[in-house]
Amino acid sequence: MSGLRWLISVLLLALSAAPLAAAESEHGKMEGVGDFEIPEWFKVSFLNLPEDVKEAGQADKNLLLVWYQDGCPYCERLINTNFSQKGIVEYTQEHFDVIALNLWGSRTVTGLDGGSLSEKALGKRMGVQFTPTLQFLDKQGEVVLRLNGYYPPEKFRTALQYVGEDAFRNQAFSAFMKANTPEGGKPGKLLAEPFFADSPHDLSEKKGPVAVFFEQRQCPDCVRLHEGILDDPRMRELLEPFHVVQVDRWSEDKLVTPGGKRLSARQWGDELGLDYVPAMVLFDRGEEVIRMESLFKGFHVRSMVDYVASGAYRDQPRFQRYIQARSERLMEEGQTVDLWEKN
Repeated sequence: MSGLRWLISVLLLALSAAPLAAAESEHGKMEGVGDFEIPEWFKVSFLNLPEDVKEAGQADKNLLLVWYQDGCPYCERLINTNFSQKGIVEYTQEHFDVIALNLWGSRTVTGLDGGSLSEKALGKRMGVQFTPTLQFLDKQGEVVLRLNGYYPPEKFRTALQYVGEDAFRNQAFSAFMKANTPEGGKPGKLLAEPFFADSPHDLSEKKGPVAVFFEQRQCPDCVRLHEGILDDPRMRELLEPFHVVQVDRWSEDKLVTPGGKRLSARQWGDELGLDYVPAMVLFDRGEEVIRMESLFKGFHVRSMVDYVASGAYRDQPRFQRYIQARSERLMEEGQTVDLWEKN
């Protein structure tokens, strides 16, 4: 009898383990996770930002805050691609003291107002939604430029020069970027998509979500947006609830914004402070919810669209929390989440 009981126990254990093994095998995986280490030449700081600003000024430098999070693929590109180039490193070291801050970190920071709080709390207070986010501070401790996301090396070098050469004192970053970025890509008209609404645009009348794509001619990154992201059936499905428009960032053609202002596309882009092209700005109920204004891959762009279309932003104001939950849900459904899609 004892042998029979043992056999039955083994069979029951095998049967109970089979669904678990199947569930594990069907669980999706995550790819494209970033792998990087903070450079040794970044400043070793006591995280007293007023003191850091003062010390940078005494060395005739500005302060640069680099917000990151572990596993971030865009942070990996910033660290391993941009900050591996000798010219960028030398220019940065000459003009900036650089401090790395963990968006979810628990270290105590003395903020610019003199108050003490954790890195995580400071990131929330400063509205950091993406990593990397870079904040350039002048010698008085004012943020004079902010990069929300990853800029490839050439555009990143231009951003460094904008602050390092004090161009921010008399010129908007969008104008400086346009004047100092070589054009390329396909000439002629903007690239079209069948779901773009016909102009003229009156966005003040739209009750549902609105997606606005700011682009320009001869723009390699715009080509990648269309061929790598907008052509994806998953993206097109997510955009279905939206009224989707495309505007030329530098056009003088008039439109009516979701807030009811009649402006040219150029004026509206300036008012929004758009420095990177292409940019995607998502609105709901006439208010901006979130924007893409740097280099993003497909998964993160689709997540932004879903964040607005689903209304999740109303319950979860921190996009990074939402995107973590979305990744887990997709993997539970057996899908592969690729943070750095080949597009």
